[in-house]
Amino acid sequence: MIKIMDFDKVAAEEIFSRVEPAFDVEEIVSSIIANVRQNGDSALIEYTEKFDGVKLSAVQLSQEEMIEALDQTDPEFLRILERAAENIRKFHTAQVRRSFILNDMPGIVMGQKVIPVDKAGLYVPGGTAAYPSTVLMDAIPAKIAGVKEVVMVTPPQKNGKVNPAIIAAASVAGVDRIFKIGGAQAIAALAYGTESIPKVDKIVGPGNAFVAEAKRQVFGKVSIDMIAGPSEILIVSDEKSNPKHLAADLLSQAEHDKLASAVLVCDSYTLAQKVRDEIEIQLQKLEREEIARASIDNNGKIIVTDSLKKAIEVANEIAPEHLELCVDNPFDWLDQIRHAGSVFMGRNCPEALGDYLAGPNHTLPTMGTAKFSSPLSVDDFVKKTQYTYFTGEALSKVAEDVAYFARKEGLTAHAKSAVIRLEEES
Repeated sequence: MIKIMDFDKVAAEEIFSRVEPAFDVEEIVSSIIANVRQNGDSALIEYTEKFDGVKLSAVQLSQEEMIEALDQTDPEFLRILERAAENIRKFHTAQVRRSFILNDMPGIVMGQKVIPVDKAGLYVPGGTAAYPSTVLMDAIPAKIAGVKEVVMVTPPQKNGKVNPAIIAAASVAGVDRIFKIGGAQAIAALAYGTESIPKVDKIVGPGNAFVAEAKRQVFGKVSIDMIAGPSEILIVSDEKSNPKHLAADLLSQAEHDKLASAVLVCDSYTLAQKVRDEIEIQLQKLEREEIARASIDNNGKIIVTDSLKKAIEVANEIAPEHLELCVDNPFDWLDQIRHAGSVFMGRNCPEALGDYLAGPNHTLPTMGTAKFSSPLSVDDFVKKTQYTYFTGEALSKVAEDVAYFARKEGLTAHAKSAVIRLEEES
């Protein structure tokens, strides 16, 4: 049963504690990466047979397999995928950064070029649940950014095929190539390349502990989006919210993972009790009851504060992945939210809208990292290059200042490079 805590009577470490994953997989992942670097596709095929129980003849999804999967896809699901993709494209197109140029001083031109990475790799889980929504959220921003090649890795099912829903989403999102590989070995393949899988510049997408550790280990060889932890939801609510709705929203994240975190912060003990009771009722009806039960019992919290202002302060300290503002006039409170991955405004905006259809990205910072990081966006798939141009006359006006500054740092060669051109002219 979910715990109810009185903010003024419970120690801060209990209020703000997090259940963090405790997996010691560093050495295992390191050996997998080394094997893939050395043996390429053969290592991938070996690990797929070992971990997924599938013996592959080829790691890349064929065109025939793609067509077969699309033929099996429910037309209604394709319609919804297209609708979701349209919303995601609209939102992320507004994120596009433009190159700029400054030439407001005589003889000086400065600017910045915004350039997409050449290749991006998407990791799509295929464990306890398949996530075609993740394909849309990760691939569409990359395509909008102008990435030349977007490839996807995902573990095969026991029949050796990729989940048709994932293939359908990849088709809608414009993924260029799909590979039937999962786990740390897939991350290694994307980072270093194999005979079949190209080396990429950016790896994005969630995964299990082995995938997260692999991303950590290859960071620096390639860029990554983030190290994602278990899913989180925090709801800030006043006493007017429907406890059935709040319970349903908390359970929507609890069913993800036994380590998922579901937290309600409200200003009413009566509401807290009603939500607790409603969670127990709804839990019994969930298909993923065992998973949700473990999440709620071990990681769930209802924190009762004496005001909404205090509830917002608690939310900012926790810095959740998903934050629902179930209050009157939610936009009055938005400016006070400083730390959250994505905010869902009002009583009619369940977090599930963001997972599937609304348009903002659902790949979000977890474990409090919303205090310093951001949702996946078009920015993740571009880099910036600066450039500077000075005429001789423009240089002559600043060279002595540059040299003076360089000498202050003890870098006399820097200073000489700034003034030597003036000496040659005199």
